[in-house]
Amino acid sequence: MRLIVNGQQHTYHGEPQRRLSDVLRDDLGLTGTKVGCNAGDCGACTVMLGGKQVCACLTPVAQAVGKPVVTVEGLQAHGTLSRLQTSFLKHGAAQCGICTPGMLMAATDLLAEVSKPDEQQVMDAIGGVLCRCTGYRKIVEAVLDAAHHPKLPAQPADGAAVGARSLKVDGLQKVVGTEKYGADYIPADALWLRIIRSPHARASFTLGDFSAVIAQYGLERVFTAADVPRNGFAIFEDKDQPVLADGIVRYRGEAVVAVVGPRNAVEALRPEDLPITYVPEDPVRGVVAAAASDAKLVQAGKPGNVLIRGAVTKGDVAEGFAAAAAIVEGQFQTSFVEHAYIEPEAGWARRVGDRIEIHASTQAPYMDRDEVASVMQLPPDRVRIVPTACGGGFGGKLDVSVQPMLAVAAWVLGKPVACVYTRPDSMASSTKRHPARIAAKFAAAKDGRLLAAETHAEFDTGAYASWGPTVANRVPVHASGPYLVPHVKNRSVALFTNAPPSGAFRGFGVPQAAIAHETLMDDLAARLGLDRLEIRFINAIRAGDLTATSQKLEHSAGLADCIAALRPHWQKLDTEVASFNARRKTLRRGIGIGCMWYGLGNTSISNPSTMRVGLRGDGRVFFYNGAVDIGQGSNTIFVQILADALGVAMDRIDYVMGDTDRTLDAGKTSASRQTFVSGKAVELAGRDLRGQILRLANAGEDARLKFDGATLTVDDKGAVRRIALATLPRLNDDGDVLLGEGRFDPPTTMLDENGQGVPYATYGFAAQMALVEVDTELGTIKVKKIIAAHDVGKAVNPVQVEGQIHGGIAQGLGLALMEEFLPGRTENLHDYLIPTVGDIPEIDVIMIEDAEPLGPYGAKGVGEPGLVPTAPAILGAIRHATGVRVTEVPVLPHRLFAGLQALPQAAE
Repeated sequence: MRLIVNGQQHTYHGEPQRRLSDVLRDDLGLTGTKVGCNAGDCGACTVMLGGKQVCACLTPVAQAVGKPVVTVEGLQAHGTLSRLQTSFLKHGAAQCGICTPGMLMAATDLLAEVSKPDEQQVMDAIGGVLCRCTGYRKIVEAVLDAAHHPKLPAQPADGAAVGARSLKVDGLQKVVGTEKYGADYIPADALWLRIIRSPHARASFTLGDFSAVIAQYGLERVFTAADVPRNGFAIFEDKDQPVLADGIVRYRGEAVVAVVGPRNAVEALRPEDLPITYVPEDPVRGVVAAAASDAKLVQAGKPGNVLIRGAVTKGDVAEGFAAAAAIVEGQFQTSFVEHAYIEPEAGWARRVGDRIEIHASTQAPYMDRDEVASVMQLPPDRVRIVPTACGGGFGGKLDVSVQPMLAVAAWVLGKPVACVYTRPDSMASSTKRHPARIAAKFAAAKDGRLLAAETHAEFDTGAYASWGPTVANRVPVHASGPYLVPHVKNRSVALFTNAPPSGAFRGFGVPQAAIAHETLMDDLAARLGLDRLEIRFINAIRAGDLTATSQKLEHSAGLADCIAALRPHWQKLDTEVASFNARRKTLRRGIGIGCMWYGLGNTSISNPSTMRVGLRGDGRVFFYNGAVDIGQGSNTIFVQILADALGVAMDRIDYVMGDTDRTLDAGKTSASRQTFVSGKAVELAGRDLRGQILRLANAGEDARLKFDGATLTVDDKGAVRRIALATLPRLNDDGDVLLGEGRFDPPTTMLDENGQGVPYATYGFAAQMALVEVDTELGTIKVKKIIAAHDVGKAVNPVQVEGQIHGGIAQGLGLALMEEFLPGRTENLHDYLIPTVGDIPEIDVIMIEDAEPLGPYGAKGVGEPGLVPTAPAILGAIRHATGVRVTEVPVLPHRLFAGLQALPQAAE
């Protein structure tokens, strides 16, 4: 079959029904076309066929014969970016970048038909492509701007990189399709590994003889638990999760065996042909069942199915409640939420002498290294992790997935081995947001000031620990909200069940807690006759106040400023909503507000990052960056910080990301820590290198650095000194002649038996408003507008700060209104719904810069804060519109309709 792809003729020999996406990627090497689902749900594989966008994963290659195919690699003309690609770079429309090729192709289809589309046309055109990172707004802006011949902004001047809307340093490869993700550039001779998973949530099983099935399918080997040197992994010390189950499965989707062989043989294998005999048992489902006195144990040796308990106590809540003018309380419930990153878990491994090397999508290369070393029973220095680009993570790629089993197989077989999860594989086995049941009780004085808060949160941690201890310890610190409360008693417990492990997901339990504390703040406002915004302003914790752990906030605490920034919008929208509702009967509008705080980094434990930067003999600066950029933009943020700390232009800096052989440990990408923690380490490394240069030139602190090839000129107020870099001795094989290093570990303390101490060095704060429209006949909800005011310390790159907030809001909207993972029922992206571009409202971002002295140039993190207040704001708006006090999310139409029917006027 003759194919015309990106203007080039190709001849294809193979099955006519083969997916076009597979032919493009595997036969033609055009891996810019991504595969996120193989079901037409995500749109990542969108290409142009005969001038129209199609899903390449649903298109048989035979349909492409004689028709021109254009992929993302074909958008450039003679090496020049298209206007659309240029606009994507300008607007920061690519975050992780995994959906970017599909978005570009869908938008190309539109622009070929409509030269200057309006916003609705753009949304219609890209509606078939899902994005989990951006919140879509930057993408829509980019497509609209593409019609106006966009130009890229000039590089910021030397010393002015921090605060500039500079381009992503890894943006180009994302928009031209050359970025390497876990499933890209797998060695041609690699064997393929496939995990066979349990169809039961709880069962014992036995394995038979695999020789017949190996011969039948032409497999290389079937691996079982007996083949794993140390068959256990976990985030914390108790390695409770097996790489391959050993006679017992504890959740549906648990890994039982791994088959390895040629790709076509592995993919053709029918799991029912394997000699695995299961004896199912009744599973433990939900925290109520797990905590029952007669509950079966999910894990032996864990009485009451308790993983861990957390607690924070300050003052005397009984005294606070006794003095109160108003007391409110409630019970709240949240569901499992799936990360739904568009890139499924993927990677490959090879044995190199007595070492193992793994290329995979991850958020935590050094944790992966140590985990694989433990499983393989090897010293850590014999394991190398090379992170690929990460096509979305949000916490779900903190736990290892493909890495341990790839290491075992590649080590034993002595050949490269690859594994790419299918979408059902990913969704069945990956960690989820913890479902929660939260009981909360708040008390306030007559003037609205909080007197006491008492909460108890139960979290479903699933079959294995994962990040359950982190959630159980973080939530009591945050559960009374970002407010000054003299008397606090917060408790939490994580319970084992026969569900997929619950892990880290953008907020570590704080979004669930925020739903409870913000609903009670609305309750108190109603009970006391106060405005909902003003009661939050009155109680907002400020610099100099004591938190629930008795930590004094010494510096940055910008919540009151965030709330104040919303005040004029609140008053305006309140008037508009009243006018709208006076004219409508079934359509009702409402506004709501949600506030949050979030401790940046690990809770009460050491949280260091170490960075290194070299100056090479050719005059280039090389940044050895051990932190992984998962789409949030840390690569760019760090280069901006480094440029200013060193006093050079951004384009002089090259970098490597996350390779454990070439970088130092910068810690995991989670807990909104990279800008604050690693960013500070970058600043210190840059200043260290600059200090070495200035000492070498005997120059003062204010000297300016200028490069002319390998000659470095140091201008010290007119006194010029030149350094021939090529003449300096090389310090390593990379060619560095000077090396700077920086290390930062935020000052924290362990919490005492009452949860008192300094769990975080600083906190992010935010207040968001939501405007919603509710159809009271259908029970449907449309979010019309979000106004988000965030204390970011210092916006190192405002474009990326806005993008992170947009993306967090989109996920918060999903948490509030649509996302509910049901094991065995929603293991794909057509049954499990995430927000599309059509669900995202207008978003206004207000950046409050209350500088944090500990942070790099005053900066703090914003990754999680973007999500936490969104759901509470939406729920408050639903209540304002309808009178329904929502206590369970997601607010699916049938749930809201039931709430409407239960209202007093409905009963009458």
